[in-house]
Amino acid sequence: MVLHMELLNVTKVYPSRSMETHVLRDITFNIHEGEFLCIVGPTGCGKSTLLKIIAGLEKPTSGLVKFQGEAVTEPHPKISMVFQSFALFPWRTVLQNIEFGLEVQGVPKKERREIAMEFVEMVNLKGYEHAYPKHLSGGMKQRVGIARALATDPEIVLMDEAFSAIDEFTAHTLRKEVTEIWLKTKKTFVLVTHNLEEAIELADRILVLTSTPGRVKSLVNVTLRRPRRRGTSNFLKVHRQIFRLLKEELEQSLGHHHLALHHPNLHHVGHSNYFSF
Repeated sequence: MVLHMELLNVTKVYPSRSMETHVLRDITFNIHEGEFLCIVGPTGCGKSTLLKIIAGLEKPTSGLVKFQGEAVTEPHPKISMVFQSFALFPWRTVLQNIEFGLEVQGVPKKERREIAMEFVEMVNLKGYEHAYPKHLSGGMKQRVGIARALATDPEIVLMDEAFSAIDEFTAHTLRKEVTEIWLKTKKTFVLVTHNLEEAIELADRILVLTSTPGRVKSLVNVTLRRPRRRGTSNFLKVHRQIFRLLKEELEQSLGHHHLALHHPNLHHVGHSNYFSF
């Protein structure tokens, strides 16, 4: 596979008056062109911080992020992001929100309107192009966010808990649509998620981070055929593998005795959302 992005010994430390907070430590891994990578890990392990560093929105304390061999030190026009909180401009219509990145890039009005309309149709929002965010459901808002991220023709699309702020039925539909968009566009997608089933359903590979400070614990290849169905034996096999890795981190960070005392049902593997990964 073609190497798209490299992370080399990425460390993030937040200084304060009393002590330094180490969020990420020596993160090293590659992202391949056209793959769907998911990132999971215990709460507070730095998943979202890592995504912001990949996006160029935050700078690592040490280490290096390289996109196509060049260092990423600021937001890159070929790397876009979809946010958990939608982050739409309330004073802009659906079309105007989708056009925003194109406007920043200086694309002429007529051309950016044509591009925005194309993505309105791609995310199934035809008929809502002149609506304002306050009139949209959570799922529709996230569709606008996805369309806005794609409209600038990025090579890498980053998604930070993109399905967690909407109901499960809508999230299920959006996951299917995002999979179709990924297959159609052949772009590289990177999703941070706390939902283990979601990661297995979508990913070519799953990056598992350790407890704080986040380090690379494992990179798991997911070779299941698509579309993937939860509950099948192969799906559950991958689920158990990753759940075990996360369980190890929880036991190490909380202490095995304390964990067993307060969570007697821990060993029931079916509850993948028992903890917020």
